Amino acid sequence: MISTIRNNILEIQVNDKGAELSSIKKVGDNCEYLWQGDPAFWARKAPVLFPIVGKLMNNKYAVGKKEYIMTQHGFARDMDFALVDQTADSLSYKLENSLELLKKYPFSFNLIITYRIKANELAMSYEVSNTDVTRMWFSIGMHPGFNCPLLAGEKMEDYFILFEKKETLNRTILENGLLTDEEPFLDNQNTLPLSQKLFERDVLILKGLKSQYVVLKNNKNKKQVKVDLKGFPYLGIWSKPSGAPFVCIEPWFGIASSKTSKPALKDKEGIISFLPGDVFHCQVKIAID
Repeated sequence: MISTIRNNILEIQVNDKGAELSSIKKVGDNCEYLWQGDPAFWARKAPVLFPIVGKLMNNKYAVGKKEYIMTQHGFARDMDFALVDQTADSLSYKLENSLELLKKYPFSFNLIITYRIKANELAMSYEVSNTDVTRMWFSIGMHPGFNCPLLAGEKMEDYFILFEKKETLNRTILENGLLTDEEPFLDNQNTLPLSQKLFERDVLILKGLKSQYVVLKNNKNKKQVKVDLKGFPYLGIWSKPSGAPFVCIEPWFGIASSKTSKPALKDKEGIISFLPGDVFHCQVKIAID
């Protein structure tokens, strides 16, 4: 089921499946900012990545002496969430463990995702609770795709990502979905021009950013999307180098495994560890201008 909230600036839609953001429209001109999921390029729109981000070596991990199988980005994006609260400006969804999920992920948890609009801003809040009797490990990430270009007559090469601050960063390289190496990428720059060629080697993975936000802008008009990254240790920027008319801006608490990763989930780079009763919070804000 799709649920809708609206104010005088934004209209937001969310799907119960995966608690996935399904639409971000500007009320004044009905412009759709969110990628609408064309299977010819990428069928999803804005999946939630939980309880892992990225890919595991051979899709396997271990907790203690037991081995489990989990595919890329985890299971939350394919689960039916319960809509547990709705107001004029917010939607809250809940996913909790089940006997079936325990076969994939041996921890009891609650995941609550809340979407709230205020003026031209969408706040997406994520709350993970450890309801188990033992220590729990997880990652969580956001994967929203934005139409790029937004309007007819434009192309991706008209667009760029503006970082809040000038950055000097390496890019982490993937090979078959696994981390391999790093190479210099940004050199005291705050602008990243977009192109199909930029994604020929898969997702751009950046860590250690000074910027607390990035903005998707273009040279043709004043439309832009600002994504708040405050507190997130990793940023993914992704599209497909096949003429795909979208770009994903992905704040992550977690990252793919490397080709030399140990199987233990607790040893995975970026993994979050917390005790029974602990609650983890994070939030991403998207502003449409």
